[in-house]
Amino acid sequence: MKIGFLGYGEAARAFHEGLSGSGSSFIAYDILLASDGSTVREAMHARGAEISETIVGLSDADWVFSAVTADQSLLAVEPLVPHLRQGQVVIDINSVSPGRKRETAAAVEAAGGDYLDMAVMAPVHPRKHQTPVLLAGAPAERLLPELLRLGFSAEIASIAPGAATAIKMVRSLFVKGLEAITVEALLAAKASGCYEEILSSLSGSFPGLNWPQFAEYQMERTTRHGRRRAAEMRESAATLDALGLRGGLAAEIAEVQERMGACGVGQADGLEETVGRVLEIRLKPQKS
Repeated sequence: MKIGFLGYGEAARAFHEGLSGSGSSFIAYDILLASDGSTVREAMHARGAEISETIVGLSDADWVFSAVTADQSLLAVEPLVPHLRQGQVVIDINSVSPGRKRETAAAVEAAGGDYLDMAVMAPVHPRKHQTPVLLAGAPAERLLPELLRLGFSAEIASIAPGAATAIKMVRSLFVKGLEAITVEALLAAKASGCYEEILSSLSGSFPGLNWPQFAEYQMERTTRHGRRRAAEMRESAATLDALGLRGGLAAEIAEVQERMGACGVGQADGLEETVGRVLEIRLKPQKS
């Protein structure tokens, strides 16, 4: 089997590393190759991927994992559609709304390809391609045995594309929302001069969350991955709006995640110092 990657960020690299012992060959394309592509080119080379200078090269792959930024998930696939072979499989692992996945499925299937909605339900490290995933789409039942043989931890949600990502989008509202509430509460506590009191109160009220390690993890995830999480939460907002519910909550969570990701700080010596550093950056006047 030849496996292709459309987009070669963290998720694609993790899947590639996990699948490297499967006997498959690999080809990768990323739009960044056309600009300042040295970093992504080096990442492809280091993992043994054949580098495709254009998206057309992915037509040689049996499976193509689409792993781009959420806002580009449909746009990224459209140039590939005219070059898809009959029965070629596009596996969409992007964190986007069910509506977006249905649009992408329609485009792929109209060109004769097969489309699989794959929702990645946990961070891709350390389990890489063995991270739990949900599947949806017409080829899900046919592809499941092969995915399991390759070591995927996969379950079928439905044969309808969009059903797997719907589960992820709704779950993400809670998970990313809990992150946003935690970091905003601690930042507000620090700014108000009542940090110790708030941390003590939360630790007493919610001991099962294992404070302060829980808060340290939330700070790390939002500052390291906030921008990507923000894009996912905007898709969650679109999901809720399409259901007739309020996507505004998810949109606000996206704003918090975006601002945390823009801080560009890692963990400091202890939670309070990390909160202090983030607060200092967050309170700086924004450049116009």
